[in-house]
Amino acid sequence: MSRSYRIAVLAGDGIGPEVMTEALRVLDAVEEKFGFTTTREAKNVGGAALDASGHPLPPDTVAACEQSDGILFGSVGGPKWETLPPDLQPERGALLPLRKHFGLFANLRPGVCLPSLTHASPVKNELIPNGFDVLCVRELTGGIYFGQPKGREERDGEVVAFDTMIYRKSEIERILRVAFTAAGGRGKRLVSVDKANVLASSVLWRETANEIAKEFPEIELSHLYVDNAAMQLVRRPDSFDVLVTENLFGDIMSDEMAMFSGSLGMLPSASLGQQKEGGLYFGMYEPSGGSAPDIAGKGIANPIAQILSAAMLLRFSLGEAEAAAAIEAAVAKTIDDGYRTGDIATGAASEKKVGTKEMADAILERL
Repeated sequence: MSRSYRIAVLAGDGIGPEVMTEALRVLDAVEEKFGFTTTREAKNVGGAALDASGHPLPPDTVAACEQSDGILFGSVGGPKWETLPPDLQPERGALLPLRKHFGLFANLRPGVCLPSLTHASPVKNELIPNGFDVLCVRELTGGIYFGQPKGREERDGEVVAFDTMIYRKSEIERILRVAFTAAGGRGKRLVSVDKANVLASSVLWRETANEIAKEFPEIELSHLYVDNAAMQLVRRPDSFDVLVTENLFGDIMSDEMAMFSGSLGMLPSASLGQQKEGGLYFGMYEPSGGSAPDIAGKGIANPIAQILSAAMLLRFSLGEAEAAAAIEAAVAKTIDDGYRTGDIATGAASEKKVGTKEMADAILERL
């Protein structure tokens, strides 16, 4: 039976188009190797869309995403558009509306440091002799970022600002099921991160986690307060497998994990909606880093985060897990063989320092 899929390709700004080109070359290779096809529709987003049509998320871009099985996203933003009104800035005007429009509530952020890249991590190398591989599952559409009431007003003669952290039990249940399922495909260990000693929403979170755990008896569930979890990530990142948490805590902890990994240029991410029949998700897949306008057009950006984002799309939205694993293995072998872009190079004589295209070439050879 023919396996054919539709992908919306939104390369965006800065280094986005450069690294997207290499990710699509890798997709070409695994399509041929594993016998499936993708129809790709490229559309503007972010600053590129602003310049072309006056809005960072044009209707035709949204329409292309609606007709796809998943979105492969690059990067948006840059100094050129920073002075625009908030709703027209590429990040606020494109990323957040896309997440809201498609109900992308689960953010999966891997924090991976390969054994041959421990030198790039700020964590003492003796603490991570074999590197680490942690997955943060962050709730993306609830919590204090979206809770109401929210605003500013004058009380007793002074200005006060207020935000509301609010979670429905159903929101907690659905993100926990994503995290438990993810842990089932990894080391079967899940840490739920909350602040249940202070916050009522965290008490509900912890109670719900214990309830959902009964559906997944094979998964070892434990709990950490967020401050302790942040400390333990510094002290022993390789002791974690999967952690799950609410929006604000996840925003902070996923960036902490990314810093430990040594380079954002290595890290993909996925934002997933409700699980569909057959166990797949509609999702948006993008590098964890930004558009890096300072190096755009120089051919030196690390394409690995974009390539691994394509692998996540294959796994979670297209069901092509074998192809995804092949890409991940090829990336790991390329790093083991000494290929380095500038962000992960140390200058050691054994390294092969390469640019964007050359790194992708090396990955393709190992496919």
